[in-house]
Amino acid sequence: MGKILDKIITPEEVKKLNNVELEVLAEEIREFLIETVSKTGGHLASNLGVVELTISLFNSFDLEKDKIVWDVGHQCYVHKILTGRKDKFDKLRQYNGLSGFPKRSESKYDTFDTGHSSTSISAALGMARGRDIKKENNNIIAVIGDGALTGGMALEGLNDVGFNKTKLIVVLNDNQMSISHNVGGLSNHLNSLRVEPKYNKFKSTINATLKSNKTGEKIANYISKFKGSIKQFVVPSMLFEDMGLKYIGPIDGHDINMMSKVFNKAKEIDEPVIIHVVTSKGKGYDLAERNPKKYHGVSPFDLESGEALGKSKRNYSKVFGEAISELANEDDKIVAITAAMPDGTGLTDFAKRFPKRFFDVGIAEAHATTFAAGLACSGMKPVFAVYSTFLQRGFDQLVHDVCIQNMPVTFAIDRAGIVGEDGETHQGIFDLSYLSMMPNMTILAPKHLDELKLMLKWALDFNGPVAIRYPKGGDLNTPLKPIQKVKLGQWEEIEDGKGIAIIALGKMVQHSILAKEILKEHNINPKILSATFAKPLDETMLKKLVLQGYDIVTIEDNIINGGFGSYVLMKLNEMGFNKKIKLLGFNNFVPQGSLDILYKKNHLDPEGIAKQILEFK
Repeated sequence: MGKILDKIITPEEVKKLNNVELEVLAEEIREFLIETVSKTGGHLASNLGVVELTISLFNSFDLEKDKIVWDVGHQCYVHKILTGRKDKFDKLRQYNGLSGFPKRSESKYDTFDTGHSSTSISAALGMARGRDIKKENNNIIAVIGDGALTGGMALEGLNDVGFNKTKLIVVLNDNQMSISHNVGGLSNHLNSLRVEPKYNKFKSTINATLKSNKTGEKIANYISKFKGSIKQFVVPSMLFEDMGLKYIGPIDGHDINMMSKVFNKAKEIDEPVIIHVVTSKGKGYDLAERNPKKYHGVSPFDLESGEALGKSKRNYSKVFGEAISELANEDDKIVAITAAMPDGTGLTDFAKRFPKRFFDVGIAEAHATTFAAGLACSGMKPVFAVYSTFLQRGFDQLVHDVCIQNMPVTFAIDRAGIVGEDGETHQGIFDLSYLSMMPNMTILAPKHLDELKLMLKWALDFNGPVAIRYPKGGDLNTPLKPIQKVKLGQWEEIEDGKGIAIIALGKMVQHSILAKEILKEHNINPKILSATFAKPLDETMLKKLVLQGYDIVTIEDNIINGGFGSYVLMKLNEMGFNKKIKLLGFNNFVPQGSLDILYKKNHLDPEGIAKQILEFK
């Protein structure tokens, strides 16, 4: 018999398999995932953990009409495999290849584009309400992890769905912490009873009969109170029941037969249901099971050793981690905050060395931002290390709780600019635009790895909010030296030149130096300036450029609208600038792909910069 996986082209074919074949399918999918992701990189541990869960959903629901919304979306690989995209996995997360997240433009079975966490319940609830208005009869399923449930948006969604009793199925994929404990046979019996349609109909009939007279109503109320006290004692996670959702679980998230039975019964309940399944991250690959964090998001790796292919280079995240630990060793007021990203932001060592000054608040960037402001109020020196794309969720708190009050909070903004293979939802190309508009905010950008520590030290001694934005990865092979001292609002002249002045920000300084070598071949020798501060602007330097009659080019790895170049243009206009100016940056959402390809496609690689300056000149 040939491989079962090779025969799966549409979700309907999963339903034709028997229990034994479904188990074989799960093993084949795991083998396929481990083999392909080891070559392309991607999210491995989370996808290995949801193999049986995904198969059970496909086995129980009709995906021609039923809709599944995957929270965060990085665990959708099995979903993609079973919806006819297996042959595209050799181009996973590559330019013009298969996305690592759900994409409505990619398949009709991807019902909502998700790249940030805690969104699934709200999106699915919107779909469910739309279904009800149109009087349709399909199932809407939100799959959310226990980590994503810490996000305020997820709890807001649960509150809404429970209060209004909208028919919706929420699958809680518990793969890290146990929200509640399995109480054995009694729990399983109660779960079976509570999803049984006959039981629910019987319960409704009894309640209606009892409440038809005063005596019966007293009995019904007594039974309700008694039942509630018993359930609080024997049924786990009554939080969900109290919010208005029928709770089922916990059940084994690797038991296809059990999950399929539960899903099929849940479809018949005409009210919101939350099904708690317990899965194991990295299941089926021993190294990932033992260290799921390491194999959450991976670059190509060796299957036997599990080690990443290629040499590990010095990068901004590591340098930040080293710098904050060193500074905290000298200053006991320095505290570090992360929103469930200690490894990715370089805070692992800090957490071990200073556990009482390290705070992981979970996937809750808005809370983290205001929490940091509160720490600043108490005289501490908080540093919130966060990816650029995720800080967007703290916009309101940045305005109200940090900037209006001029709180001395430092934002270490990792993955600023493009990040590559994770695509539109993860590119950090908006932070300059939304931070620059905020009064009291100061913004720095290192052009060189060794400048990051200098900037962090400066920020921690500055009396006001500071954002330090730095890119994914490390430096290019350009002959750069770090600045000697950080001075508020002062830029640095990297290379002298005539006629044109390039004002570049962060990593774009390195691209500009390489572009200058190309331009010299065309007898163009631009002056290159590093905008150490994106805000405040170096007005002294700008006045000098105006007086000396330079044409100006600004370069940033941010969206042009509202970005660094926009503020330079406004300031130059105030100064009566009458020469030519060109703003280089991103104009649209940036898709997935390698950094080299994305810079090239957006004309921000050295060759693209040189070409635009030649056309401009």
